[in-house]
Amino acid sequence: MSDDGHHNNGHENVPSRQRRRFPGISSRAYEHPADRSALVALRKLSGFDTVFKALSGLLPERSLRLLFLSDSVRVSDQQFAYLNDMLRDACYILDLEKVPPMYVTQDPQPNAMCIGLDEPIIVVTTGLVDLLDEEEMRAVVGHEVGHALSGHSVYRTILLFLTSLALRVAWIPLGNIAIMAIVTALREWFRKSELSADRAGLLVGQDLRASMRGLMKLAGGHHLHEMNVDAFLKQAEEYEAGGDLRDSVLKILNVLPRSHPFTTVRAAELKKWAESRDHQRIMDGHYPRRSEDKDTSVTDSFRESAASYATNVKSSKDPLMKLVSDIAGGAGDLGGRVRRGFGGFSGSTPRDEPPTDTPRDNTEG
Repeated sequence: MSDDGHHNNGHENVPSRQRRRFPGISSRAYEHPADRSALVALRKLSGFDTVFKALSGLLPERSLRLLFLSDSVRVSDQQFAYLNDMLRDACYILDLEKVPPMYVTQDPQPNAMCIGLDEPIIVVTTGLVDLLDEEEMRAVVGHEVGHALSGHSVYRTILLFLTSLALRVAWIPLGNIAIMAIVTALREWFRKSELSADRAGLLVGQDLRASMRGLMKLAGGHHLHEMNVDAFLKQAEEYEAGGDLRDSVLKILNVLPRSHPFTTVRAAELKKWAESRDHQRIMDGHYPRRSEDKDTSVTDSFRESAASYATNVKSSKDPLMKLVSDIAGGAGDLGGRVRRGFGGFSGSTPRDEPPTDTPRDNTEG
């Protein structure tokens, strides 16, 4: 099921094309191991359950909808019909039986989110609708449906409440260390969840270049004619490999306050996954089914995540990650390595190590 773009909103008219669908697909098929690990860690965080229950009681679903959607337009066959077609199409491809309500809200900032405590709601801004063409938008709608299928909307809502809406509720102790720890853990999870949802967007759109263009536009706005996908990915590689240990620390500081990972990094991660055997297997129809979800143990999930992190650290070009890898591997001359590191150790592979070609398995959200 694939729809033609027949609307006069300045969007590209994209011919219908056959895309695969994935009956009964489990969200485990596309979830990034780091996303799962961060979620498990979040649930174990002291006080998280208490905050979770308190907010669930405080924010009944109807109030939440009214709070967000008082100035939004509900997508339907009568309003933003092409978005409605895309939403139904994305749910068809990922086999999500209940199509979540979708709203367009007046906001010049390009953004989309999947929120809701009982049922997921998808919200996209007018800024995003104006910015993206048909196929780019298809990937974004798939991204948000991926969040819905993974059950991310609850955590996204709590993060949103604790970071922006709670300011209106004077009695919530935002300075409280426990609350700050929960916000930090939620932000960390949300960045990882974007990597998973980017993969879901690719499964829906099945057009890697369109996914890349969408991420580029999020980074650079309307000036797509000034941008180049290959140069954009090269920029991501330079960011990943660049500089010495001081750069690594700066990179960490740069990423921490952000809810989304850098768009260049997201693009590079998605490209890596698109070229992986895992992605090819899904496209060939071999993927975990929802019917098997209950039989999957948490231990397996942890083992998979741990293996992914090990590969990540070993193959990373980032000097800080290389140093961690050396420490983990019991490098002999550790003191000298640290001194060299701060003295401008570049991301190149030192002579005493075999080169690694394994791609870093980090893909969002």
